[in-house]
Amino acid sequence: MTSINTNVPSMLAQRVLRFQNHALTTSLERLSTGLRINRGKDDPAGLIASENLRAGMNAIGAAIKNAQRAEQVINVAEGGLQEISNLLVDLQSLVGQSANEAGISKEEKDANQLQINSILQTIDRLAGSASFQGIKLLNGNFDYTTSGVNASLLSDVSINSVKLAKDANLTVSVTTLTSAQTGAVYLSTTGTYTGGPSGGGALTIEITGNDGVQQFTFASGTSQASIITAINSFKDSIGVSAIQNTANTSRVEIHSLGYGSNAFVRVKELDGPDGSDFIFDVETGGSAVTDLKDKGRDATVLINGIQATTDGLEAGVSSGGFDIEVTLVGTSNLNKTNGTEEFTITGGGANFSLSPEVNLAGKVSIGIETVTTGNIGKASIGFLSALKSGGDANVVNGNLTTAQKIVSEGIKQISSLRGRLGAFQANTIGSTIANLGNALENTAAAESSIRDTDFAVETAELTRRQILAQAASTTLQIANAQPQSVLALLG
Repeated sequence: MTSINTNVPSMLAQRVLRFQNHALTTSLERLSTGLRINRGKDDPAGLIASENLRAGMNAIGAAIKNAQRAEQVINVAEGGLQEISNLLVDLQSLVGQSANEAGISKEEKDANQLQINSILQTIDRLAGSASFQGIKLLNGNFDYTTSGVNASLLSDVSINSVKLAKDANLTVSVTTLTSAQTGAVYLSTTGTYTGGPSGGGALTIEITGNDGVQQFTFASGTSQASIITAINSFKDSIGVSAIQNTANTSRVEIHSLGYGSNAFVRVKELDGPDGSDFIFDVETGGSAVTDLKDKGRDATVLINGIQATTDGLEAGVSSGGFDIEVTLVGTSNLNKTNGTEEFTITGGGANFSLSPEVNLAGKVSIGIETVTTGNIGKASIGFLSALKSGGDANVVNGNLTTAQKIVSEGIKQISSLRGRLGAFQANTIGSTIANLGNALENTAAAESSIRDTDFAVETAELTRRQILAQAASTTLQIANAQPQSVLALLG
């Protein structure tokens, strides 16, 4: 049928031309924007996946920035600790020089004390001035806070890392399964040393401890109290002490000052009455020997049900999000079988979010202890502030042995804190940045494969669409001209 009013071929050509022009426009848009998906209709499922991946990329990027910021904070704190460490080394030298009593004048000691006072003031000033964006780092601002710590049971509590939810507390339970012990050797003296079964004869013994060795000679008739006093007069130089044993008052208990498997005491008989031995390994009974060495025992401790690593009275656990160390008081009820104590961690710590997801699992926390002179040291030996003028460990008229122990403990504490911060920086922050970088790269690649334009494919498609659009235009031109053939019939 030949018709003029309705040109079906033209309508067909127009529809095809519209489709080809739309496809051509889509190709041009993709090539000009570089995106395969510019609106939802381009690929609804792909758009959803792409938007989720883009959100993930932004979250990963924020986590990387957080980790880099955390590294900068640790750098500032570690820089302050390095200077404090240098000052402590100088303190050690000044204490050592001041101990040379016969070769140093009072004026020199006074001068050394002035330097020590200046160093102590500088340490406190550094502890109060090291900051990041106005946030103090070494003054205890990032130390953990606790409540319920009984100093008569726990002489020291050090919390290195604990994950706490917002406004949450954590109860810490310390249970002693077996107690820590000192090394102990028993010397049979009775109330007065009589020198053997028949009486007479001096006894010479050698006592060795962790700190040194000393020989003692006791004549027949020496009282037990005098023997105890003689041994204790060398307590600091040997590392042992003597008391009357309560289970058997005829024996002197010689034990190491320290607890644990590294602490020991050895008593050796060098010369004594024939046929008489005085050294025993138990309080009552047992066989006498001429040479006996006894080591202490490390405590067996559970902290929140986790088997702790112990060294004498010190116990610690380190697991994901829970790193804590405690020191038991040796003479307390806690250092007994099934002794138990609880305290609460109420907050604190330097908290960083190093995960794309903001939750407790992605949070890392580290404690930065107070490093003022009133906190460097240990309760059992004293703190650095004791070295100031008028303190018990000042170098003019104080106890220099204690001063050296305090400074040595301070050096260990600061070094340990620096090492812990360094490990956190290298292993936690550094590894996190590397891992997040890989995640960002892979996520970007996935998002790109979904959303970005493949120019090789799209260029070929553009060429095809151009040809088809031109063909559709030509076809429309022919279709529009076709009704003119009706004029020939009207001739």
